[in-house]
Amino acid sequence: MPKRKVAIAVGGVAALGAAALLLPNANASQDRNGQNAASGATGAKTLKSADASNLAGQLQKILGDAFAGSYYDGGKQQLVVNVVDGDDNVIVQAKKAGAVVREVDNSLGELRQAAKTLKTRATIPGTSWAVDPRTDKVLVTADSTVTGAKWDRLQSTVRGLGADMATLKKSAGSFKTFVSGGDAIFSQVQGGNVRCSLGFNVTASDGSPAFLTAGHCGVAAKDWSDSQNGQPIATVDQATFPGNGDFSLVKYNDPNTQAPSEVNVGNGQTVQIKQAADATVGQAVFRMGSTTGLHDGKVTGLDATVNFQSETDPGGVDTVTGLIQTDVCAEAGDSGGSLFTQDGGAVGLTSGGSGDCTSGGETFFQPVTAALQATGATLGDGGAGAGDQAGAGDQAGAGDQAGAGDQAGAGDQAGAGDQSGAADPSASAGGQAGAGDQSGAGEQAGAGDGSGAGGDQIGGGADPSGAAGDQSGSGAADDGSSQTDTH
Repeated sequence: MPKRKVAIAVGGVAALGAAALLLPNANASQDRNGQNAASGATGAKTLKSADASNLAGQLQKILGDAFAGSYYDGGKQQLVVNVVDGDDNVIVQAKKAGAVVREVDNSLGELRQAAKTLKTRATIPGTSWAVDPRTDKVLVTADSTVTGAKWDRLQSTVRGLGADMATLKKSAGSFKTFVSGGDAIFSQVQGGNVRCSLGFNVTASDGSPAFLTAGHCGVAAKDWSDSQNGQPIATVDQATFPGNGDFSLVKYNDPNTQAPSEVNVGNGQTVQIKQAADATVGQAVFRMGSTTGLHDGKVTGLDATVNFQSETDPGGVDTVTGLIQTDVCAEAGDSGGSLFTQDGGAVGLTSGGSGDCTSGGETFFQPVTAALQATGATLGDGGAGAGDQAGAGDQAGAGDQAGAGDQAGAGDQAGAGDQSGAADPSASAGGQAGAGDQSGAGEQAGAGDGSGAGGDQIGGGADPSGAAGDQSGSGAADDGSSQTDTH
């Protein structure tokens, strides 16, 4: 197989409105972030979101049990840190580090316990929960399928936790997984085709070129191509889904494959990925998907647990934990796609959610730092620049530090997720299917091909595929997209 270059995002897809925010001039407003501008009496520093994430991780270690989460105030470009200990020394330490300090009532331990209660009493398909440091509460969300006795049970559980500990809201649509992301990738399985999106190129622990995508994609199919009905160019090495995460490591079959560390945002423009970054609540992020192209939004929660309706067991629940919650839209076929920052930080891999890019909704992402740590991969060009990025990878470690999850604490809750296997998040995407492309959603079902979630995407595949097609450069997306399951 000749040496080839594999691009990692959606080529040719309209960059939509987010592109104007993302490229060149967008960085201008953040260039001053690194200055230590004082903010009133707090002496808080203005920070880039990536620097705020790193600072949050450091303060979490320094403050210990007094640390009760943090979030990024994008308007003021400051990190806000919650503390539950009135000890002046603790507050002084956080302020000296450059953060805005806010004293709150609920500790991470208490919020995690609330999440565990939800796991025990309200693991219902179509629900999710995540710690929201802005309100110092657990935010519980129910999609449109949670009605009747299920809604009553959920509402009763949340009320039992107390208004000062948890809040409940309804979301339009239903939670499903989205199978696309950056460049469209395809696989042929019994019953049809599966379509997802490539997230980020990485270097596997053995030095071979590889990429990360959604775990439900890796579970649905083993061999992947960059064109519809094309020859496989990569094989799944590891896949987690459902359970504690939704990620796959897929190795390129040709060890000489050039896999650049970049995201193609359309119109011939790319964003260089410099490092893995932990998400911070309030942070501005961009998502690239082979179905819907480039969209932007903000991180709204960490360590989220999502309960999807199981696609293999009509009465079962597939739970995924440890995810990032955002208000960025996505649709079927976007699963596995890239979530990143304008300054080149790789943040997440598209998993699933509710709604679409017309009505909006919630979308959940697998943290890149956690996926790198679990697979042993490093962020970077398949071999070549990997080294540098590795640092990022390490950074990933930082992520750990950020422990977004930690903060969220919900993670534990998450534990819940482990349990189930939201695998189908992807499915969720499917739901999205409604998105139109997903139209196939109906067929999706058909997707039974095993792709499961993918199935629904089927329909999605089609349209998206169209888009993806262009984008993906592989163009293949268009053909047969009608019979492709998009996740």
